[in-house]
Amino acid sequence: MHLGAGEIALLIILALVLFGAKRLPQVGRAAGEAIREFKSAFSGVTKLKDDVDKADGEGNGNKPE
Repeated sequence: MHLGAGEIALLIILALVLFGAKRLPQVGRAAGEAIREFKSAFSGVTKLKDDVDKADGEGNGNKPE
């Protein structure tokens, strides 16, 4: 998805109308924190999956057929 200058300007104007100039930094900060938390949680799930896959591949003699 590629956004041009026109689309970005429209999104900024829409955000200003919806949230107002005073509240917009708070909304942006909250969105950034939510994205950061999502990335952290996703990273944890990915690491857990890798650890499980590694444990399954270490050969405890119980390979599924």
